[in-house]
Amino acid sequence: MKQLVLNKNSKVDFLNGPVWKRIIAQAVPLTVAQLVQLLYNVVDRIYLGHMGDGDSLALTGVGLTFPIVSLIMAFAALFGTGGVPLFSIERGAGNDEKASRILGNSFSLLFLSSFILTALGYIFMKPILYAFGAGDASFVYAKQYLDIYLIGTVFSVITTGLNGYINAQGYPRIGMLTVAIGAVCNIALDPVFIFGFGMGVSGAALATVISQAVSAVWVICFITGKNIPVPLRRKYMNIRQDIVKEICKLGTSNFIMNGTNCLVQVACNSTLQIYGGDVYIAIMTVTNSVRDIFSLPVTGITGGAQPVISYNYGAKQYERVRDGIRFNTLVGTVYTIVAWTLVLFFPRFWFGIFSDDPSLVVSGIEAMNIYFFGFVFMSFQFAGQTTFQALGDAKHAIFFSLLRKAIIVVPLTLLLPRIGFGVLGVFMAEPISNVVGGLACYLTMRFTAYKKIEKEIKKQ
Repeated sequence: MKQLVLNKNSKVDFLNGPVWKRIIAQAVPLTVAQLVQLLYNVVDRIYLGHMGDGDSLALTGVGLTFPIVSLIMAFAALFGTGGVPLFSIERGAGNDEKASRILGNSFSLLFLSSFILTALGYIFMKPILYAFGAGDASFVYAKQYLDIYLIGTVFSVITTGLNGYINAQGYPRIGMLTVAIGAVCNIALDPVFIFGFGMGVSGAALATVISQAVSAVWVICFITGKNIPVPLRRKYMNIRQDIVKEICKLGTSNFIMNGTNCLVQVACNSTLQIYGGDVYIAIMTVTNSVRDIFSLPVTGITGGAQPVISYNYGAKQYERVRDGIRFNTLVGTVYTIVAWTLVLFFPRFWFGIFSDDPSLVVSGIEAMNIYFFGFVFMSFQFAGQTTFQALGDAKHAIFFSLLRKAIIVVPLTLLLPRIGFGVLGVFMAEPISNVVGGLACYLTMRFTAYKKIEKEIKKQ
């Protein structure tokens, strides 16, 4: 496999210059990369939502696959993203060999888990989809999508899991290209397969798999190159129990965050099927798509801040760690206020991007306005969660991953419709969790991790 040549000018120096500039240098290409990553799924939904007859059922079918996709991404987060903070801390401390072992073990875990997930997906597809809220009509669309999508599990897991190690070594533009290359393929192939070959939902899945394969090849070529500071090497791929334990300990918070997304989607879809039917599952699919779009910049900032904070923490540059936390919080708060305002004043525009079905629009706008209420509090969740992960505080990171989704959203999703709020109760659970979970996470971070950093600064 041909190795990619490293452009040293693209590297970001985490230790020198203003911290906010280092975070922005990471965050901008990372945000672009995440935007392009989102296009893998969002473009599919846009095309499927404008197919014509039965478009709401196509959206419903794809929406029913979200929990399965989220579960796959949860394992990519467990074994991939879980190792990145450890990798950054070891590099900051000058322990490149330990960092190499973390990278090698992470790759092995990602590779093995992808094949296990693929097999389980095909074996249990039908009972899982019906348990997740599928009806007889929507099941057909969901099965068409998964029959092809599951083939590409290894590509999506490898790409998502390893790309963080490229960003963590100071090459966010390369990480951006990882996703951009695949997304451009997806955008180009979607209309060809969906409309040109008349494949519909199956065409959307096939375009996604081919695109993910292209991205995976790019990642492997770059991260095995000779000039990258800590490359992926075969001799470090032997699984070691102590390293796996470290990766899983910190990665559990990311796994739970993605896994609870799966749990929330299952609870939402099954409850919506009871109180609103396939139409409201389609509305939730659109609402989640709009949320994904508006969440991108804040997740880009927090994702850009994480390796910078981790590296400086490992290097004992505590003032830079504090500055990173402050900047992360401020930018996230300002942005989410702006995003909430845009949704509040222009809901029809955002909903119309994904569907022009008149049976969805009126009810969908009402549901979306409820869902986005208090969107600003998501920034506090992201700021607190990122800080805990960056500093290697697995205990708090895991707890607050569970709190907002599993402990607050899921029970409310099941309860509110049954005590008089009907189908709209499902959409009310999200803003309540944002307020309660977001504030709890951020305040705990301020009184624990942040205070610890300030004490270290005073000692220096």
